[in-house]
Amino acid sequence: MSKTTKRALSGCPIDYALSVVGDGWTLLIIRDIAIKGARTYAELLEGWEGISTNILAQRLRHLEEAGVLEKRKNPTNWRSFNYELTPKGRDLAPLLSELILWGGKYNKAENPMTDTVTQVRSDRVGFERNILDAESGEN
Repeated sequence: MSKTTKRALSGCPIDYALSVVGDGWTLLIIRDIAIKGARTYAELLEGWEGISTNILAQRLRHLEEAGVLEKRKNPTNWRSFNYELTPKGRDLAPLLSELILWGGKYNKAENPMTDTVTQVRSDRVGFERNILDAESGEN
């Protein structure tokens, strides 16, 4: 496997944000941890969208290196790890709210999942606070 050369960031805040969370799989992993409560590799692999094992492993490493996730030994299974959002990762809560509201407005899927959209519309502050205040291993 060859390492790709990373391009220099321009200093623009949007450029930086996209370099960390700018692809769909990365945001879905963050969603699964922040909203669905996924903690283990297996739980993340079981997500709705069917991420492949190599993409999941790559994105988890990227998020850990970027300081968005922490990987810790699972206290109940020494062979596995738990993934948790760091304070930097939890600070993405307002972005998640905006994406949920925007997607809920324009999603034309046959069976759109509206529970989270309804939750954010009815109590956005509470939704974000739940993510922002999450303690390690709790949400």
